[in-house]
Parts: sequence; C-alpha cells; structure tokens
Amino acid sequence: MLASLTVSAQAQQGVSKTEIVIGSIQDFSGPLAGYGKQARNGMQLRADELNEQGGVHGRRIVLKFEDSGYDPKRAVLAAQKLVNQEKIFLMAGHVGTAHNLAAMPVQFERGVINFWPLTAAREMYEPFHKLKYSFAVPYYEQIRVMLPKLAKEQGAKKLCVHYQDDDFGLEVLRGAESATKAMGVELSEKTSFKRGATEFSSQVAKLKAAGCELVVLGTIIRETIGSIAEARKTGFAPTFLASSAAYTDLIHRLGGKAMDGLYAAMTTQHPYLDEASQPIRFWANKYKTKFSEDPTVFSAYGYLIIDGFIQAAQKAGPTLSTDSFIKAMDGMTFSSDIFGSAPASYSPTKRLGSAAARLSQIQEGRWRVVADYQKP
Repeated sequence: MLASLTVSAQAQQGVSKTEIVIGSIQDFSGPLAGYGKQARNGMQLRADELNEQGGVHGRRIVLKFEDSGYDPKRAVLAAQKLVNQEKIFLMAGHVGTAHNLAAMPVQFERGVINFWPLTAAREMYEPFHKLKYSFAVPYYEQIRVMLPKLAKEQGAKKLCVHYQDDDFGLEVLRGAESATKAMGVELSEKTSFKRGATEFSSQVAKLKAAGCELVVLGTIIRETIGSIAEARKTGFAPTFLASSAAYTDLIHRLGGKAMDGLYAAMTTQHPYLDEASQPIRFWANKYKTKFSEDPTVFSAYGYLIIDGFIQAAQKAGPTLSTDSFIKAMDGMTFSSDIFGSAPASYSPTKRLGSAAARLSQIQEGRWRVVADYQKP
C-alpha cells in the first residue's frame, strides 16, 4: 500500500512537494538571440518574485532553459532534453513557429502542455489540442485587420508583401491575401527571402519597380532593418506595416533614424524606463536593477507568461497535475495588465486568449501606440 502511494505522489512529472519545473526553449545564439535573453530575464524576474513570496501553494518555480539557435532541428533536441531528462511539468514561452511545431510532438507524447509560446501562428491553437494554449494574436489576424485600415488612412492602392519563406512569413502573407481579397483588390507584388538572409536588394528593387505604396513585412529583426534600410537607400518610400514579430526596440536601436515611420501590429507595450505610466516605469526600473540592462517588450512577454502560469496554477489548487491545470485554465479570465495587453479568456473549446490587436508606429526613435484594439 505504501509503495502505491509513493508512486501516485511521484506520478506527475515536474511537480514535487517543493518545486514546479518549467521548461523554455529560446534562441540564445541565433538571429533572435536578443529576444531570447530578454524573454528569459522576464520569466526569471516573475519566478523570483513568486519564490520570494513562498511559491504556488508552497512550491517554488524552477526554470530550465535550452537554446535552439532558432533551428527547428535543435528545438526538437532541446524539447527531448527538457521533457525526458529535466522532467518538466510544462513548456512555456518557446520562441518560433517552425520550432514549436517541431517540438510539440515530443511534448504531447509525454502529456507536457505547450503554454503561451512566443509565436503568433494559428497552429499554436489550431487544430484544437487540449495541451495547446496561445496568448499571441495570430499574425494572420493582425495583418488581415490592420492592412485595410492603414491602406485607407494612407490612400494606398498598390499593396505588396515582403516575407520570410517559412511558416511565420507565410502566415503574414496569408493575412495580407485575405485582407486584399476582402478589399476587392490584388497584391501588386510578392517577394520572399530565406530565413537567415541578410541581403534584400533584389527584393526591394522588385517592390520599387511595382510601384508599391504599402508593403506588408513578414520580417523579424535584421530582415526588417535590412529591407527598410535598402529601400531608404534607393529612394523607395512606401508605408511599411509589420507584424508583432518586428515590434521590438531593437528595430530603432539598431536601425536608427531610417526606421521612423514603420508601423507594427502589437498588444503588449514596450516598457521604456521613462514611460509616462507609473506602473510600467516602476517595473522597468526593477528589471534594470536586477539585470543591469533596459527591459524590452520580450522581457514583458516573459514576465507575463510566467505570471499567467502562476494565476492558473494557484487556481488549480495544491494538487497540481496536468489535468488540474487544464481544468483551471479552461475557466480562466485574464484582465488587462500594466502593459496594456487585451483581456483574455479560455474555455474547454477556446485555446486563444484574445484575437484583438492594436497598432504602433516608430516616431522619433520610439514606439508610440497610434490605434486602439480592433477585433477581427
């Protein structure tokens, strides 16, 4: 009898009397390494806060990080290590679309939840799977909603797309195609590039030759900077609209003045240290004190991902298991946070928290919110 009780107590992977082990796969050595470090710091900040306060029902959070280098094959190896060796309870904030898709089968085979990944692809909640929970408004919806609005405001007739030729970029492209179809127009030009590309002169030349007035960017950091810089250099000056994947201070910090004017769909606000909002300013300064660097929107994402887990784990009760966590999440409502994120809710049939996005623009080297939330 005693032996069976011991087995029962140890049956839930990643949960002991004193700890909850959470895994996360980030890019610490590839093209999104800037994001990875920031997300990790944000996650660690919230976990440390909780642990100092006694944990979740007496259990402290232990974070285990692995580096994918933004390579889906390495993401699979990282997932295998976290799931099978580190025995994580849950995967949180895994960055990258193709990387999540590659890693999820490894997790799901062992009943490990994929919680709030850092990608806004629809595959993070579709098709339905009980172990999927997404918080990021899909790239598809971001562009589908924002493109008609911006095109009308700018009086742009010739609409084009410049995208990364992978799962992420294709979602941006599909959003633009859906938007233009609803508008009764066709895309004037579509150009693509391979992941990791650093030279965009031929694509920009094609966009310029097509007379594009508004270019949707399925780009992330260096591709956004490189494409816009090339356009400026050649005197090509369309309106640029990116997804939330390009909503980062790295764009204006690394790209400089040439990045002014770029629009991006977004939800969570970038935390500038001198932000007018006192709660954001307080949080940003606490982050800088701990990590000796300014926080970014990915720092905020990381913080909110662990905070969301904590809220659901508290609700799940002292006997934390995959089943009790799912039951708690399937009735969760998350209110708007200090970063202005939209309220979100989940149910047994709803695995995306919110589909509402807003719009920001880089003005004088800083992201400014220019349009409030719009639902699809």
